[in-house]
Amino acid sequence: MAYINKIILNTFIDGPGSRMAVFMQGCNLRCLYCHNPETWNLCTNCGECVKACKKGALYFKDGRVKYNKDLCVKCDVCIKVCHNNSTPKYTDMSAQDIFKTAYDNRDFLDGITLSGGECTLQYEFILELFKLIKENTKLTTFIDTNGYMEFDVLKKLIDVTDGFMFDLKALNRENHIKLTGYDNEKIIKNLEYVSKMGLLYEVRTVLVEGYNDSVEEIEKISKYIFNLNDYTKFKLIPFRPLGVKGKLSNMKQFDEEKFEYLYDNSKRILQSRLKE
Repeated sequence: MAYINKIILNTFIDGPGSRMAVFMQGCNLRCLYCHNPETWNLCTNCGECVKACKKGALYFKDGRVKYNKDLCVKCDVCIKVCHNNSTPKYTDMSAQDIFKTAYDNRDFLDGITLSGGECTLQYEFILELFKLIKENTKLTTFIDTNGYMEFDVLKKLIDVTDGFMFDLKALNRENHIKLTGYDNEKIIKNLEYVSKMGLLYEVRTVLVEGYNDSVEEIEKISKYIFNLNDYTKFKLIPFRPLGVKGKLSNMKQFDEEKFEYLYDNSKRILQSRLKE
């Protein structure tokens, strides 16, 4: 069983082609700019969300908060009142449950992508699911990750995964610590190994003013990706405050003119490997 935050049955931004994206609950980094902090932790069943829900979509059963999606109006007040960066709306699902959904929609899909949160925290579930996908369909299997996992876990996942998408917060170690609370040594090691194995489909970086948006940092990241291999795509994403909690919740959206300047600098290095 795994904790599933949500499933998008058809998306074109989570890997190549048409994909089913599965977002898993739980994360091991604490990014200041996270747009989905409600995916960080599991519910503690404190009941604050039950009291706040005016539609009766949340209730207690056997000491746990339960969710009735038929009564939910998607106001997200439950997420807003949660002091634990969680949500009562994630569900327990088996690998067979997810596989059946993918299998039933296989004629409209090129593959399945697991994301989060940080999906590799539930790597045993991924192994089970991806083996089912491989044995019974022609769908490709992708993992969208922050890269912060043990190396032996990565090696197991590589055996059943067709591609990885890495969210590289910063290449500079100090910048990475400021943004996430953790250094990036493990992430860089894993990213380079995936690249060597020919599976590093995409790297992306969210530009956050005052943290990782210097010309030097973006140039360094662009050259780093260029020299890694001849195939990985890079994507620059401007910060936006939607969904952000805490320190950066009042930060303005990243300056458009500055973004264009940094994008053009990266484009000169990576050319067609920089994604639009």
